[in-house]
Amino acid sequence: MALRRGFKKEARAITLEVRQELGIGLLDPLDPYELAKLYGVETFDLTNPVLPPESVRYLTEVRPHVFSAALVPLQPSGVVIIENHVQPWRRRRSTMAHEMAHVLLEHPFGPMLADENGCRSAVRWLEEEAAELSGELLVPTDAARIAAFRGWSDHSVANRFQVSTAMARWRMNVTGARRVACRWRESVRREGLAAAR
Repeated sequence: MALRRGFKKEARAITLEVRQELGIGLLDPLDPYELAKLYGVETFDLTNPVLPPESVRYLTEVRPHVFSAALVPLQPSGVVIIENHVQPWRRRRSTMAHEMAHVLLEHPFGPMLADENGCRSAVRWLEEEAAELSGELLVPTDAARIAAFRGWSDHSVANRFQVSTAMARWRMNVTGARRVACRWRESVRREGLAAAR
């Protein structure tokens, strides 16, 4: 299923607005926890003493990959995010950005659980929008293009934006950043050759 027409442009506009609200530049890593605070979304991890200890042990020791986070609605109109604190830090940042994307997009939902494969929602287009916006929040299209023109590797992009290498690679590919930079370099090379004749 494809994103609705104009969604990527909308995601870019939301990202620029959010980064401005957070006071960070295009090449700065976005802190999804600060974003949650900014929007009044409380976050909790599995160390909360009200959670059943056996369930916590199962989700943190036995099968820590089966639960990344849950976006839980509160009445009348709020939400909280419960995350699995034993997952790798960059994975947690990505999960938190994904859950915040649902919030920013004001997606209608019941409780949503996220695992290593993303959110478990029956509504595929909601998940695709949240995935696209969370990627844009963490590695904006314009930042990916700057990185491509500077010749940054996926590893360099990952370190700069504090995301996994897989996330960095996806953003560099899906934005077409390296293709744009390559075409530009090729046109400069051709112009140079033409001028030398």
